[in-house]
Amino acid sequence: MNRMSATRYRRFLKLCEEWPRDETKKGRDLGTFLRQRVAAAFREGENTQISDPEKCDQMYESLAHINGNVYRQRFPRVRDTSFTGVTVEECKVLLSGSMQHTDEDKKGLWKTLMERFSPKSPEDVPEKAPEK
Repeated sequence: MNRMSATRYRRFLKLCEEWPRDETKKGRDLGTFLRQRVAAAFREGENTQISDPEKCDQMYESLAHINGNVYRQRFPRVRDTSFTGVTVEECKVLLSGSMQHTDEDKKGLWKTLMERFSPKSPEDVPEKAPEK
């Protein structure tokens, strides 16, 4: 039984090594969070007793699929934008949390996005034509 715990521990360690860190997301980086959770779950390293081995294996498989871009390859995107029309790079800037420290051009992007998705005032919304 202990051999399986050691194998699980080593698999999670390898996953942590492969998982990228995003330095722009201090305190919100998924890679850092994953490393913390693995360290907490395997406090005794290879000797850790896993209370629910099936759940542990399922969690590992799910994370490995995400890290390996399995779903991105299985379901390719037509364009690298979202329903908002925001590009990947613009999204990274917005999610980085560095908006407070960016130059005026990037603040213009933030203002544009806020205007695009903020609720419209009633006078801005055209009246619907009466249905016949």
